[in-house]
Amino acid sequence: MDLDQVDIAILRELQRDARLQNKELAAKVGVAPSTALERVRSLRRRGILTGFHASVNLAALGRPLSALLSIRARPHRADVLSEYLLEQPETLSLLHLAGPDDYLVRVAVPDTEHLRRLINERLEARPEVLSVNTVLVFESRDRADQAPIT
Repeated sequence: MDLDQVDIAILRELQRDARLQNKELAAKVGVAPSTALERVRSLRRRGILTGFHASVNLAALGRPLSALLSIRARPHRADVLSEYLLEQPETLSLLHLAGPDDYLVRVAVPDTEHLRRLINERLEARPEVLSVNTVLVFESRDRADQAPIT
């Protein structure tokens, strides 16, 4: 994974603010703008930088309630269920697991009634689903920057 300190600094700065102009990025990491541009291009080509996104306040979108759903699926049906879960507008992220549960799904919904209907009417009604366990999330914080562990 040949990342040096400049690459790591570029990753850190872009994770903090993906809208940085190349000139600003170069100044923050202490390299020439042409070097910063080539380094970013290299990070993208190598699949280390996979995209840029905007963070959204889900409560401002009318989805203040977040929950984690642990789902057990029938054997050999996980692929069908995976696609279905990702199609649901409430789904924020999907993890395929090893262990007693097959999936951990993070959802955001307007209220508990919407969550109940999602679970009872759309998930538990699926033939692939054996069980759904729900945990409400009071607070969620993501780490702002990721780097190699040395």
